[in-house]
Amino acid sequence: MERMKALSGQYPRYGYRRIRIFLARDGQVMSPGRAYRLWRLGGLQVPRKRGRKRVAASRPRPQAPTGPNQVWSYDFVFDRCANGQQLKCLTVTDEFTKEGLAIDVDGRLRSPRLIEVLSRLVSARGAPAFLRSDNGPEFVSRAMLRWIVDQGVGTALIEPGKPWQNGVAESFNGKFRDECLSLEWFRSRAEAKVVIEQWRRHYNEVRPHSSLGYLTPAAFAAQVARTAPRDATGRDAAVCGASASRPVASPPRLGQQQQPGAGLSS
Repeated sequence: MERMKALSGQYPRYGYRRIRIFLARDGQVMSPGRAYRLWRLGGLQVPRKRGRKRVAASRPRPQAPTGPNQVWSYDFVFDRCANGQQLKCLTVTDEFTKEGLAIDVDGRLRSPRLIEVLSRLVSARGAPAFLRSDNGPEFVSRAMLRWIVDQGVGTALIEPGKPWQNGVAESFNGKFRDECLSLEWFRSRAEAKVVIEQWRRHYNEVRPHSSLGYLTPAAFAAQVARTAPRDATGRDAAVCGASASRPVASPPRLGQQQQPGAGLSS
């Protein structure tokens, strides 16, 4: 119970399911039911969020990925420092592995900066098959579209008024705001860049992800890389209307460390 309270204080937005995974890593293995009873007994419930309208699961996501590095989604998140400086954060995620590939932070981010960030990612990981975004001016500028054509990358612009088509980015941005921006008090933009990059690495290498069988995104990406056939290319595998299979995995065995992924500093 004391360890559970300590973890709850460290991660105030985590529920009993994720705390149970951390306890298992420490050697305290228990069933979900027992973890829930102890969680309720300790009064550690996380405040509920207001419900959202749910989209029918039968609606296909355009250009859904079937493997890593096929579809990257990117979007902007805004915040403000204590000194009044605006924060504009460019988030880039891999839709299949759920990895946060980069979070670039500044006051203003225009298309040349987007091209610079994406070029670094392409140099490190290779070009994806598609880039998914909304129809913001930075994403549909001439310079941006010219760079996409030069790289041989397809575009998967979502339809206006349908943010669910960019669901992975929306989910990542929600966790980013809930678990980082809403909990931190940035004194300056420079401090925000350091803290946000630390959170991104924690998200990839430490935080268990429920849709990945409570593996971390880095551990899941490493697992997929070990099981992928040698001749798999991935660039033509993303298909319109397909649904990515829900990965099934087990938490790491006790005493076995997660394999940290090589995150790219933004």
